Amino acid sequence: QVQLVESGGGLVQPGGSLRLSCAASGFTFSGRAMSWYRQAPGKERELVASITNTGNSTNYADFVKGRFTISRDNAKNTVYLQMNTLKPEDTAVYYCNVYLYAINRWGQGTQVTVSS
Repeated sequence: QVQLVESGGGLVQPGGSLRLSCAASGFTFSGRAMSWYRQAPGKERELVASITNTGNSTNYADFVKGRFTISRDNAKNTVYLQMNTLKPEDTAVYYCNVYLYAINRWGQGTQVTVSS
């Protein structure tokens, strides 16, 4: 079955960095674009970044451009989100996503809290 397992979240001070990882299984990882979303309390889930199956093309939400970098390692079936210059408004649960067989698949999420 499809599994997406996120890790790497935590508490960080403003201006700090975190690297999220998402380990995927149950499908041909190298054949699928991958995305990171986030959901803050009381807000809708929103797209943060996406990457094509080869990693040759990426896309970012305006609010993270220049601060976050999405990447992938197809040999390890893992997608990453490097987050730099974190702000309190980046506080959210971050989810890994793949659109597979006409269904959005989600991991369990990892909490990122940016606070002093």
